[in-house]
Amino acid sequence: MTIMGVCCEKPGSKVALTGNESIARGALEAGVGYASSYPGSPTAEVLGTLAKLARQFNLYAEWSINEKVAMEGAAAASFAGLRSLVIMKADGLNVALDFASALAISGCRGGMVIVVGDDPGAHSSVREEDSRNLCKALHLPVLEPASVQEAKDVTREAFSLSESLQLPVVVRCVTRVCHASGDVLLGELAPANRRAVFTKQDRVITFSIKLHALLEQKLARAADMAGNSRLNSYHGPGDANRLVIASGPCYMYALEALEMLGLSEQVGVLKLGITWPLPETLLLGYLKAAGEVVFAEEVEPFVEDNVMALAARHWDEVGRIKFYGKRNGRVAGPHGPGIGELDPDVLAQSLSAIWSTSYTRPAWPNQKEILDLLGEKMPDRELALCAGCPHRASFWSIRTALELDGRGGIVLGDIGCYTLGIVRTGYYLLQTMHCMGAGVGIASGLGKLDCFGFDKPVITVVGDSTFYHAALPALVNARYHRANFMCVVLDNETTAMTGHQPHPGRELTATGEPADTVQMEELIRGIGIPYAVQDPYDVPAATEAVYLMLQQQGPRVLILRRTCALAAVKGKRKNRVYVDPAKCIGDSCGCGRFCSKVFACPANIWDAESGKARIDEAVCNGCGVCATLCPQQAIVVERTV
Repeated sequence: MTIMGVCCEKPGSKVALTGNESIARGALEAGVGYASSYPGSPTAEVLGTLAKLARQFNLYAEWSINEKVAMEGAAAASFAGLRSLVIMKADGLNVALDFASALAISGCRGGMVIVVGDDPGAHSSVREEDSRNLCKALHLPVLEPASVQEAKDVTREAFSLSESLQLPVVVRCVTRVCHASGDVLLGELAPANRRAVFTKQDRVITFSIKLHALLEQKLARAADMAGNSRLNSYHGPGDANRLVIASGPCYMYALEALEMLGLSEQVGVLKLGITWPLPETLLLGYLKAAGEVVFAEEVEPFVEDNVMALAARHWDEVGRIKFYGKRNGRVAGPHGPGIGELDPDVLAQSLSAIWSTSYTRPAWPNQKEILDLLGEKMPDRELALCAGCPHRASFWSIRTALELDGRGGIVLGDIGCYTLGIVRTGYYLLQTMHCMGAGVGIASGLGKLDCFGFDKPVITVVGDSTFYHAALPALVNARYHRANFMCVVLDNETTAMTGHQPHPGRELTATGEPADTVQMEELIRGIGIPYAVQDPYDVPAATEAVYLMLQQQGPRVLILRRTCALAAVKGKRKNRVYVDPAKCIGDSCGCGRFCSKVFACPANIWDAESGKARIDEAVCNGCGVCATLCPQQAIVVERTV
């Protein structure tokens, strides 16, 4: 990350930043004093950037145990008069929803911004979700940056809007903004001196019906302010009969698509930087002139539905308008309307069909030959756990133990690197996948169905960060109700999936300061659940541990602990693993190409020419688990210090 660019103190300078770094810079320019988050892509780098600058800018930054706690901490700072920032992905807003709904009623004091990262196309999520629908239900204003530059500008403006309304403001970013890079024009940095004040006379409550009425008044004020906001803009001819209403990066896609179609001088583009509450007066002004309106947004038809409702309420003013969008299927990508991302080409195809304009998708020279060559030479890449990942060994032990047990045990999943247990790299073990901590709750429910004839052993797997985030309440519930299941904690000693952020089980905080580590074993012991700890790299011992625990009753926990392979090899020499060709006898050994095809480690390669296995040393992390499982003991590990 370009930390020097984020903390540059020369207003007017242009620096290259990612969208997430730009958000962090916007918060610094606004004078943020408190920042909290739970790591989740596409927004994980915002808090990571601020944590590295915390001492320099006299701000507090923390990786919280979950998003609800992160939001509660940021709210506390706001109640004390500080400007605060809380960052999460769309799934995290679900976790924080209970407190968020109460916070909207109580309001805030210091400017409070909630950055929510949506992931159209589910690039780094198990599903795509449009958080704007939740924000509407919460009665919180929503701002949407369209570019890396706007990520900074919108974040900075959001703090001012929050303080004006005394209401938290949501900045909704999508993956294409968060992970994009671009030149950012920097503004003034706010002074670092600040003081938190919260006295015994202060009250921040939700216990009054009058507060709901006040919230509605705040939202009405926000709508009036939205109409005059510089975050909204218009591009194109005056009084355009054809209008595109766009939000977020779809504004950029719309401009490019119209240019590709040669319609830039004929069609107007209205960019909504504030998508909730709608800037009604602004919209009505453009709708009165428009005969045809196309909506460009991701993922759900959120703006579309609300603008059409607005037009219906003001029928006598705007008259008859033809609307084109996702509801009538006229704006759609390859997966259909309301599914996946838009891009300039998808939008150009949609607009050309709506307005009967000829459009040919751009092609480069020799396109067909290049694609044919790629099709021949580039095999499909399946989702796979990293070479040396301890989760692979854990899944193998669980699979083997279930086969030995023979009762057809059930294995439930959760969110993290180990989500790949649903595919070949995890031996297709996982049977459910919902949200963080849900696997433990579902296991607890299945563990009480014996009175209905359910007699299968139940295993749920959860990562160490998720254990702290969301598994503890379900484990307490399981202990209280004596639910019969086994929880396997895949403890790789970090939040690996999002960039190795710390959690309460680690020794350092987000800013690198010593932490009072909360040991997993102490929590489990305190709940009163029996547990054991095992190294998954020791496959025979781990398999035996899983098997023996399967024979027990009630809730129990097995911790399979081994440091993430990527974290373990940073700055260290790793073991050298290779295949001894004198011992490897290929398919004739009866293993069925076990090391490459069955064990599914990407470092194990089958050499078709020799008919034997080999190790790709550029990929191998040196764990040596495959050597433990090789039937011919042909895989050799040379230990290094």
